[in-house]
Amino acid sequence: MNPSNNTALSVNLNKIALIRNSRPGNYPNVVSHGEVCIKAGADGLTVHPRPDQRHIRPHDVYELSELVKSHAGIEFNIEGNPYAESLGNFPGFIKLVHDARPHQCTLVPDANDQLTSDHGFDLKIAGKRLRPLIRELQDIGVRVSLFMDPDIEQISLAKELGADRIELYTGPYAEAYKHRDENFLTLFQTYLDAAIHAHKIGIGLNAGHDLNLENLTHFRQVPALLEVSIGHALTVDAIAMGLPAAVQAYKKLCTI
Repeated sequence: MNPSNNTALSVNLNKIALIRNSRPGNYPNVVSHGEVCIKAGADGLTVHPRPDQRHIRPHDVYELSELVKSHAGIEFNIEGNPYAESLGNFPGFIKLVHDARPHQCTLVPDANDQLTSDHGFDLKIAGKRLRPLIRELQDIGVRVSLFMDPDIEQISLAKELGADRIELYTGPYAEAYKHRDENFLTLFQTYLDAAIHAHKIGIGLNAGHDLNLENLTHFRQVPALLEVSIGHALTVDAIAMGLPAAVQAYKKLCTI
């Protein structure tokens, strides 16, 4: 569990789509920007489609799936609420995953009207309903990750359900990093303990939410971290740095 091991960088394209959707047309083009990210060194692309289509739309998912197929070794990750049903031309989340066949699907306990993800699953409540969905997606060749808080008991339940990975929700870490007091050290220890436990029981570890150029280096002390998914902060940095340079800056932090 060497913390210097490389961590894959998956760039979340939601904010690119949000900018596009603010006006008619297809500018900026989400797929073109996805290709820029790949050429700049990203290991994968992430989208989080929601039924209200405030950012990523179904056609983006299908087009990005085709883009990734043309780049060997690049992964496509679709994340979202597994129970989001069809609405207008949104086909439903699970149907979208079946159609696009991403490398990974990250299931997130979002409500349809939620602004952004802000907590992990409580598998004592959600586990029974999730179990058949996990198997259904694995049966079509999709790796399944569950969005989780750094709670050892819950991570054990994720393993029991058959999930391939978990994605640690790093929002609380990012907020605490701003202060870095004794409470931060205590909180960060929970992430370390969660990562060690995940590795011990044999479930893969991803992380994401509010990670940025300031807090990512410290978070990479978390052992056995396979992937980080970053969108909001990377897009903001791209305004000042340019998208290729922003991707390269994050990629560098994932490989030192």
